[in-house]
Parts: sequence; structure tokens; C-alpha cells
Amino acid sequence: MFSFIVRRVAYAVPTLLILIIASFLLMYAAPGGPFTTERALPPEVLKNIEARYGLNDPLAVQIWNYIWNVVTNFDFGPSFKYRDRSVNDIISQGFPVTLTYGIWSFIFAIIVGLSLGIVAAIRHNTTADYAAVGVSIGAQVLPNFVMAPILVLIFTLWLRWLPGGGWNGGQIEYVIMPVIALSTSYMANIARLARSSMLEVLNSNFIRTAKAKGLSERNVILKHALKPALMPVISYLGPAFVGMITGSVVVDMYFSTGGMGQYFVNSAFNRDYSVMMGITILIGVLTITFNTVVDIVYAWIDPRIRLS
Repeated sequence: MFSFIVRRVAYAVPTLLILIIASFLLMYAAPGGPFTTERALPPEVLKNIEARYGLNDPLAVQIWNYIWNVVTNFDFGPSFKYRDRSVNDIISQGFPVTLTYGIWSFIFAIIVGLSLGIVAAIRHNTTADYAAVGVSIGAQVLPNFVMAPILVLIFTLWLRWLPGGGWNGGQIEYVIMPVIALSTSYMANIARLARSSMLEVLNSNFIRTAKAKGLSERNVILKHALKPALMPVISYLGPAFVGMITGSVVVDMYFSTGGMGQYFVNSAFNRDYSVMMGITILIGVLTITFNTVVDIVYAWIDPRIRLS
């Protein structure tokens, strides 16, 4: 198991380096620049600005300096558009917000999705199965950019139970609607995977053997069926967790939470390449990290993975 973990971590390092280099090259190849405006700056002024931010160095030197600062100091450099603010400052302001409602969205999606999927599989072709599948399909066909205005319409304008936007330090009434809007589609995918996987496991020969030995339905499900049925769900949780904790552009923009999605969109419009690079690398690090964690958990549950 230790050698398996070492191999997975060793694969993650070059993957991250390739991500940084590819992102930097794409930013460099994009037309225009962070200081390109409708009214062109005088050449002398533009030259001084580029020298200030190191943009006049050769491309290889810029990539090396950037990677060195990121690896040694975890420094993503200054923002090109926000005066006296670094990319680290912007991320440290927006990331805790998306992390907060992202984690709650992840917990909500797992609990509700697994419950719906397992109940639907156990009570196959019954009213409970049809109800669980109906809820999952309804959540699947309502993406967050549709769910968000519906939630505001119902809970803010009609019922007046919840505020329609803002963050206010992450108080619970400001978190509920972003969590629901962000987690519903992930919850539906988890429920679908759990249901199909559980149905397949319940029809397996070893489950029939366990039932033939007189084990109760509770013991059959919890001790024999649940663990193998979770394998497809676990493989999905890695990218799903990253997608939720890094936030959603629609959730950040619609509910004005002040998360990273809003900064990412603004950096694209403003051509603030350093902010775009910083957020892209952060998302890449989270994706690689949690995919590695999922691989390790997968190998822990199924020893055949680490032996192959």
C-alpha cells in the first residue's frame, strides 16, 4: 500500500508542472495583454510597466521565475488590475467563502444522494424507487443557473424566509440557497450511480449466498452489499468535491457571495492573467490532490487495484 501511495504522489508532481507550463503558454499566446486598452499607452510607459512586472524577459525566463516563486514561496505574483493587491490576497479572500459552502454542498450531496440511491435500489420498482428516481431526475435537469433564480423566487420573494444574496460572514441563512443550488446536480449523479451500482451488487451471487444463509436484510446490505456498491460513487467524488469547493461561477455571481468564481470571471474580462493563472493552478492542485486521495481510498477498499 505504501508503494502504491508513493507512485500516485510521484505521478502528481509532473502533472502539476505540466499544468503550470501549459497554462502559462496559453496565457502568453492569447491576443492582447493585461495592459492593452482601447487607447494605446505610449511605448515608453508600456515598456516601463512590462519591466516592472517582468513581462519583457524571455518566455523561458518568465516560466522559470513563475514556477520558482510558486514552488518556493507559494507566491502567484501581483495582480495586474487590482492595485497594491497580490494574487495570494485575492485567493485568501475568495477561497474561504467557496470552501465553506463547497464543503456543505459536498456533505449535502453525499448524504441525500446516497440515501436516495440506496433506498431506490433496495425498494426497486416500488413507490419509494419511483419517488427517488423522480427527485434525482428533477435535480439533474435543473442546473444551478436555473435552480438559483427559482430558489430566490420561492424563498426570498414569495416566502421571505431567506436573503436573496450576500454572505455576511457565512451565517446559515446566507449559506442555504448557495448550497442547494450548487449541490443538486451532484446529488442527482451520486443517487444515479448509487442506485445502479447497488442494484448490480444485490443481484450478485455472493448476495444470494448471504441471503440463503439466513442473514437479515440489514446485515446483507451493510456488511456485504454497501462496500462494493460504493466503488463507482467514490471514483466520482474526487472531481465532484473539487467542483464544489472551488465554487461555481453562477453561484458566486448570482448570490454575490464574494467567492473565487466572481474573481475568475472578472480576471478574464480584465485580462488579469496573474489572477487567472493563480486560480487555475489552485483548481489544478485541488483536482490532482483529491483524485490521488480517491485512488488511495479506492485501493484501500479494493486490494486488486494496488496489486495490478
